[in-house]
Amino acid sequence: MSEQPIPVARFKAGRIVTTPKALEMLSHEDILRAIIRHQSGDWGELDAEDCEANDHAVNHGLRILSQYRSEKGVKFWIITEADRSSTCVLLPEEY
Repeated sequence: MSEQPIPVARFKAGRIVTTPKALEMLSHEDILRAIIRHQSGDWGELDAEDCEANDHAVNHGLRILSQYRSEKGVKFWIITEADRSSTCVLLPEEY
């Protein structure tokens, strides 16, 4: 069994916060895996246009939004603010 390489973070996440509803619906593993993916530039379930917008945002200091699904199929978002001071894990209906 070979070890998976640890992804390299493309940007700082700042303070990571999670809404109460997201904490209720998602496991800590779901959240941790998604944050690693988010910071490495794996934008999850976004279309090509939104992925391109995120790549541009990383390089130009704009807000970054990714979308993932938990192991149980719950859709959730991760948003990193433009100034990279904070990253929020939330459910789409909480936006």
